[in-house]
Amino acid sequence: MKWITREYVKVDRVACPWLIKKFVDKGAEFIFVSADKVMEKAERLDAIPYDVKNVELGHHGKGVLFRGHPEKV
Repeated sequence: MKWITREYVKVDRVACPWLIKKFVDKGAEFIFVSADKVMEKAERLDAIPYDVKNVELGHHGKGVLFRGHPEKV
């Protein structure tokens, strides 16, 4: 499965691929694009967007992708 997020990796965007590959999707492929292109490319590439605004696997208040929403991953 393909996973997509914003370019310019920071700590959370490095931790997410590690967690995804280790516990969710061992064959995961990660794509990093400019923030304004994430949703467009996610749809075109059939990729799961993460760590961007207004997506299921993103920030929710002070919670982040893997904290507070473990049932969604």
